[in-house]
Amino acid sequence: MLIEVLKSKIHLASVTEANLNYVGSITIDEDLMDAANLIENEKVHVLNLNNGERLVTYIIKGKRGSGDICLNGAAARKVIVGDVVIIMSYAMLDFQEAKSFKPTIILPDTKTNKLL
Repeated sequence: MLIEVLKSKIHLASVTEANLNYVGSITIDEDLMDAANLIENEKVHVLNLNNGERLVTYIIKGKRGSGDICLNGAAARKVIVGDVVIIMSYAMLDFQEAKSFKPTIILPDTKTNKLL
């Protein structure tokens, strides 16, 4: 049996841009992606702590060291610059493996989105 578990989490990052005129997705600073064990095109859930919105999208690699957290396309309507979000991805694991699996969780500085 497989079970879906939390794989990666960027906890409390600030939205730096909302770009309605884009195909879609979320742009994330490549440093944050690496630290959180996320890859380009990976499916993520985005939870907005300011307004309670939740959405599902995929990752576009942002400029390394930029601190970028940009919601693109329709997702841009769910945030405003400065909103604090949680970004999570999940993995399917064997039930026994899932019992001992430890997700990667990072907590960037909410003002700069730089790693602490």
